[in-house]
Amino acid sequence: MSTSSIRPAKLADAIADHIQQMILEGLLQPGERLLSERELSAKLDVSRPSLREALDKLIDQGLLTTNAQGVAHVSENVGRSLRDPLVQLMDTPEARFDVLELRSIMEAAAAGFAAERASEVDREVITERFKAMVAAHDEGDVDSIAKTDAEFHLAIYEASHNLMMLHFMRSLEGFLRSNVYLNRKNLFEHRPMKESQLSEHRAIFEAIMDRDPERARDAARTHMTTAMQTQREIYEAERRLEASIRRLSRSDLVAERKVRAAG
Repeated sequence: MSTSSIRPAKLADAIADHIQQMILEGLLQPGERLLSERELSAKLDVSRPSLREALDKLIDQGLLTTNAQGVAHVSENVGRSLRDPLVQLMDTPEARFDVLELRSIMEAAAAGFAAERASEVDREVITERFKAMVAAHDEGDVDSIAKTDAEFHLAIYEASHNLMMLHFMRSLEGFLRSNVYLNRKNLFEHRPMKESQLSEHRAIFEAIMDRDPERARDAARTHMTTAMQTQREIYEAERRLEASIRRLSRSDLVAERKVRAAG
């Protein structure tokens, strides 16, 4: 075959592939609005007809949608199967333990991959998130501690560069954030050694920064195992307390027995 028969990829296809890859990598997320055609063509340095053809292709594939004004958005249907309203019904104490078990496996794997694969940009983001967590911890702000904890873990998933893992966890991002937030807040308020959780996160962080996958996996696994054990202890203590309160309040619900007169 002569070199003259080798044709470069069509510009519209190249643009579509670029945007598609950004959706695949989670850089563009469901519901996000793209720039206008004029702004986007300038950013990508391509003609508007080629850009329009690329956007039409992505719309046909179901990856993009347009509103009445013709503005393109990433389709809300991307990953919807794992963002079903049914997930919201799983927000129970029992389901939270199931999520912790899932996280113990996923986060160990993600930490190991992040130690191996994290780019310098990823490492900077993880460092920023860890420093934010330390600052929140120093201030004793429980809400901020829980929020920065979730951000730290999500940065590690992103740095794993495993697209299936990233999209699986992103599809459950709201539930994951809620789970991390509630667990972290609960642990901070009940755990006698408040520094221990920060130390566990520091072990994960340092292993990733040292590019030591085995140590990173072990540190993440230890962190989740400790969290599960402590959460179960808290849950059981709360159940015992609730049972005691119910016994005390029994008299509020049961009619007093009448004593029969003798004779």
